Amino acid sequence: MNKSIIKIFLVMSACSFLLITETVSSTEDENLKQLTKPQSTINFGAGYLANDNARFGQYSGLRNEGPYGLFNLNITKRDDNTGTWLKLFGRNLGLQNRDIRFEHTKQGHWSYFIDFNQTPRYEPFTPVTAITGVGSTHLDVPTSPTVGESAQLKTERETISFGMNRVLPGNFELQFHFRNEEKDGSRIFGRGNRLGPPIPSVVGSYEFLPEPINYTTRQFGGSLNYNGEQLQLSGGYYGTLFINKNTALYTTGGSSVGGIYAPNVFSPIALPPDNQSHQAFLSGGYSFSPTTRGTFKATYTHAIQTDSFFSSQLLAPSVGNNLDGRIDTALVQGGITSRPLSKLSVLANVRFEDRDDNTPVLLYNPMAGQLDFNGNRWSGFNHPRSFSTLTSKLEANYSLPMNFRLIGGIDYEHWDRRWQPTFVGHRARTDEISYRAEIRRALADTLTGSIAYIHSNRFGSPFISTMTATGEPYLNLIAPLNLSDRNRDKMRLSLNWEPIEPLSLQLMVDESFDNYGHRNSSDLGLRNGSARNYSLDAAYTISENLQTVAWFSRNETFIDQASRNWSPANGSREIWSANLQNTGTSFGVDINGKPTEKLEVGASVSQSFITDKFKQKTNDPATYSVPDISTELSNIRLFARYAVRKNFNLYLDYILNRFKTNEWTWNHWIYADGTRLVQDTSQIINFIGLSAQYIWR
Repeated sequence: MNKSIIKIFLVMSACSFLLITETVSSTEDENLKQLTKPQSTINFGAGYLANDNARFGQYSGLRNEGPYGLFNLNITKRDDNTGTWLKLFGRNLGLQNRDIRFEHTKQGHWSYFIDFNQTPRYEPFTPVTAITGVGSTHLDVPTSPTVGESAQLKTERETISFGMNRVLPGNFELQFHFRNEEKDGSRIFGRGNRLGPPIPSVVGSYEFLPEPINYTTRQFGGSLNYNGEQLQLSGGYYGTLFINKNTALYTTGGSSVGGIYAPNVFSPIALPPDNQSHQAFLSGGYSFSPTTRGTFKATYTHAIQTDSFFSSQLLAPSVGNNLDGRIDTALVQGGITSRPLSKLSVLANVRFEDRDDNTPVLLYNPMAGQLDFNGNRWSGFNHPRSFSTLTSKLEANYSLPMNFRLIGGIDYEHWDRRWQPTFVGHRARTDEISYRAEIRRALADTLTGSIAYIHSNRFGSPFISTMTATGEPYLNLIAPLNLSDRNRDKMRLSLNWEPIEPLSLQLMVDESFDNYGHRNSSDLGLRNGSARNYSLDAAYTISENLQTVAWFSRNETFIDQASRNWSPANGSREIWSANLQNTGTSFGVDINGKPTEKLEVGASVSQSFITDKFKQKTNDPATYSVPDISTELSNIRLFARYAVRKNFNLYLDYILNRFKTNEWTWNHWIYADGTRLVQDTSQIINFIGLSAQYIWR
């Protein structure tokens, strides 16, 4: 039997006998029953999935055609003599994305819980590969392109959590929590090289190497809280621990083309190392008066990475047996909210964070000083990255005559980066200031609306050019997205309207426009961008037993950017541009009705269209044109509930799900070992489920 199933039934066996209660007399008051004899339910049944799929069941395990168990429970018991509550909650216990939680509480005194959670993640692309050993740390890679067989890549998380709290005298409360997550499986990974400019005499190839996953992640901590009439405090500790049971990925075989740079030379390959962090924190709030309150938070975090390098790893002289990575982070923030006048409220907050990377700087790659195929030498040293940020916000809200309300604010963000550039452009300081103005008004008894405008400006210190190991400037005219100068204007409109009592409408419109600066007037990098979001929601109550909801949304994102490529024809660099566009249109309708006292029915229909356009341009557009990618998602759900008795219901569910795409990213790509990644571009599933629900108190 699956280990997860065993864990679930052990928990259920240990807890269920505490929870089953007898049905109380129907003459008791229903509201009093909910408080003293709460309702418990168990749902059980089976479903059948028609058609295999890779998308619909990506996170639930509903992937292969066949039967599946349906089992949910929500059991609650109150002990009148002790005032304690027992709760057992389970969801999707017959599927792979299952949850089960047990709670025991005495309100105002103590509580604890135990929680188990399981989540799969199936890779939507299927590798067709001749590589053997998938899922292990030792892979056998073909030395030349070889046709293989289909393999399934997936990861699975299993999490067990425990928490407790104890109320202490004097308005104090003690809390502890622990969480252990095991993640196993394999995912897409690879190795390869790309040496020099793309000319025929230079070798470049990539091989498919699925990465084995065997992680343990633990989170734990505790806090002591104080809850007074004016003062509230919370101080404690929070820790994390990451353990990777696989230190390296070893391979045999692989391509030997490329000499000392050939793919098969890159073995073993280090995998994510163990690390841990420890944080002490103190937060709180104080009510200076009924209209003024302040809050604060202070934390100090010490994170280390001292996992040993694997035994066969080639190390330069003076390098120890681990990175000895150390990062210390201090954070302080405070805020205040106040209503000094009956019509005026204000808030202000400030946050400062300083991350100090104290990892020793050592020479890890002595070969970096040798000439590469572009005639450059590099340092071979690691690059710790320290920085500090300061963010602040000031906002005022004032009530004007004629039901107007005016809101204004200023946001400020400052970054100081304390490291030197390596391969991309860099600037030590950036600042961004945003101004916000919004006005709201009740236009009528049934109509309210607001309009807002935000303008932000990001700027900073001069860009620092990258340098080679010998001190020569390395040409780089691209300003990274998060560092480039930017002016942004954003507008937002919202309306809420109830033209008649059973109908309500909500409209939201969002538009933003970005204009980016460039280094040395190069006109390279991001040029401009824009985003638009429209949504309309409607709810209509046709009768007491029939309600419907409809919605529509449209999202548009545009980015114009440019760069320079090496031109094999004449050895020069040519400028290319891309006008990237992402658009999404979605709409849906839900309807719920109760045609008879015992029968309830409903339907939900939704449709989404997503399109990505690249619009690349160069001197030879036929060579560089890239086709659009379109994806269509459709979903129909029908359900019915029939009350056989007051405490026994039958449920019938039907789902039709369709995924269709012309996604071409992997279509013509073949790894050097012959591996291909494929997917079914048109997936349709039908799922029908029949279940029963038993209710008792």
